[in-house]
Amino acid sequence: MSDSDNIPTARRSFLKQVAGAGSVLSLQAGAAALVVQKPALAQSAPPSADPLPGYIFFSSDEAAFVETMVNIMCPADEFTPNGVDCGLALFMDRQLAGDFGRGAKRYMRGPWQQGKPQHGYQLPLTPEQYFRAGVEGANLECRKRHGKTFDRLRPDEADAFLSELASGKANDARIALGSWFNELVYPLFAQACFADPIYGGNRNKLFWKMIGYPGLPATNMVNMLQYRGKPFPGARDPKSISDFS
Repeated sequence: MSDSDNIPTARRSFLKQVAGAGSVLSLQAGAAALVVQKPALAQSAPPSADPLPGYIFFSSDEAAFVETMVNIMCPADEFTPNGVDCGLALFMDRQLAGDFGRGAKRYMRGPWQQGKPQHGYQLPLTPEQYFRAGVEGANLECRKRHGKTFDRLRPDEADAFLSELASGKANDARIALGSWFNELVYPLFAQACFADPIYGGNRNKLFWKMIGYPGLPATNMVNMLQYRGKPFPGARDPKSISDFS
């Protein structure tokens, strides 16, 4: 792979695999598709710089990391623009800036002990702290391997590095980066693709249109029964929450 137009088709096929695995509505913030061994107790990431203009949460370094990542995982093609133009980075920023990022529904009182893989998330960090520690760790690993941060890698280098993160082959002293990517970052990316556009991602309902998902009408019980296993007649013009506001 020599440029961003030659990203493996597996990146694109992921979108339809996620949609086909079950209802899009089942993608809840923090849900993990993959679970790996948890690291030992990690320290909270230091306070970040002021957010980059246009974002609420991301610092400039974090924005550069996420924008590079979503453009590699969702390259521009005949189906959609690149990940940034689809609003994927914006969705992640808003989620981490809100109650989800602050760990509003997580038990955060300990005691914090080494967990087993099946126990899921076990760190004494909120998602926003976990995210920031992971970005810092991933960039440190990039510097060790390539002499530069993730956002400065060539597209083929960045794609390979993401694969190494997902497979647990890249690690940081404080954070198990495979767990970080699979349990926090990847689920946020999937949610950004298929969530209602009012949350920042899935801009112009592009991903709903791509998979034939009608949006909010799919939650109506009558429609669920009438069109189960059948094409929905309004799928070409899906409706979001804002269309009924």
